[in-house]
Amino acid sequence: MRETMLIFHFIGLSMGLGSSFAYMFLGFVSSKMPKGERKAFFVNVSIISKMANIGLIILLISGLYLITPFWKVLGGQPFLIAKLILVLILIGLVLAINSLMKKSKTADIDLYAGKIETLGKVIMLTTLIILILAVTIFH
Repeated sequence: MRETMLIFHFIGLSMGLGSSFAYMFLGFVSSKMPKGERKAFFVNVSIISKMANIGLIILLISGLYLITPFWKVLGGQPFLIAKLILVLILIGLVLAINSLMKKSKTADIDLYAGKIETLGKVIMLTTLIILILAVTIFH
């Protein structure tokens, strides 16, 4: 069962990390578009936020299962504690970018495009740090 959950965990990670790369690059590309095209572009690529959400849910479910043996020794695992804190921060960042994506559908996209691009970069960085910590902890 552990191997199955590990596979799901990596699938969720791929979806989440892929979404953050996509947000970053799409934000950059959209900043070069004329204002009229930008809104339609963001509406068309909003499916990425669903992929990020699904990836995060898969990560959380599989992660809760995979971390079960480590709860007893959590106090002596500072990298694991840091990873868990970053996962909580990641959840907040994903919720924030989802909120901006929803707002951008009904408002002036220029108000949100830069914030979406910046949050995409922060999400990507956070996810990469979580990945590095996971490899360090569980190698």
